[in-house]
Amino acid sequence: MISRRALLASSLLLPGGAALAASRFSSPPDLRLFIPAAPGGGWDGTGRAVEKVLRETRAAASIQFENVPGAGGTVGLPRFVGMRGRRNLLMVSGLTMISSATTNRSPIAVSQLTPIARLIGEVHVLVVPAESPICSLSDFVAAFRADPKGMSVAGGSAGGTDHMLLGILAGALGIPTGQLSYVAFSGGGPAVTAIIGGQVKAGISNWSEFEPHVASGRMRAIALSGTERLPEVEVPTMREGGLDAVLYNWRGVWAPPGIPESHREELATLVEEMTRSEAWKRECGNRGWQQLYLPPAEFTAFLSTETASIEGVLRQLGLVG
Repeated sequence: MISRRALLASSLLLPGGAALAASRFSSPPDLRLFIPAAPGGGWDGTGRAVEKVLRETRAAASIQFENVPGAGGTVGLPRFVGMRGRRNLLMVSGLTMISSATTNRSPIAVSQLTPIARLIGEVHVLVVPAESPICSLSDFVAAFRADPKGMSVAGGSAGGTDHMLLGILAGALGIPTGQLSYVAFSGGGPAVTAIIGGQVKAGISNWSEFEPHVASGRMRAIALSGTERLPEVEVPTMREGGLDAVLYNWRGVWAPPGIPESHREELATLVEEMTRSEAWKRECGNRGWQQLYLPPAEFTAFLSTETASIEGVLRQLGLVG
């Protein structure tokens, strides 16, 4: 999870805080984007945004995609590691890859890859059905404390970011994670149905996934998981309600292991210049993403602390030994 200090540090890196890598491609490269997930999901959407901006800015001559879905990215991860030394190749992934590798006890980890950049993050939102008597975060906290097991919360797969945020909330309130009633769904559609239909008391997901249902009046947004409110969104943060619960579902890009340092610098410069472009800023704004760019060295350090934080939350949830 991204701490306030890490978030502020990353914001200082745009637009001029980090030194540009020394090497640039002599001509726009032919790139391949590897997505360890099915088309249509968050990682794939991030990859498509990268493709759109690199084409628009003419920074890449061509871009091809390869999607390898399964087990939160841990099916595709070994394949990507096996592409050792391959040039002009980037994998788009994020926080869930780390948690999935941990819960699935994968022998392969992102620490074996070549970090290029952290790109963006999405905040999560805590919602309740429109007919719920819960109208504010204080109402939710009171009901949650009174009957933790009775406060059923829908979200994505066990151990994913939705589940982790519930664990962080429980920790902030001193509620034992063994008393949580988390209802995991394999996709956003079934979770939405369960929430709107009142089959669960609340739900957690990325803001972008639940926002249309909040706008339609079928869900009530209680609080966001960011350090500050989203622009033009009148939903308070959990910190505003006195809960130290911050989580961004961040995404980044990696290269395979074993590439030359000079090529890592070429890829890093390509990605950094993309994040500085007006086209990228516009794309992030349109998709409700917060820009959380970190260059290779800072991204590598972040991954070390982030992995430890994720493993700690998953341990509290009883998902790892």
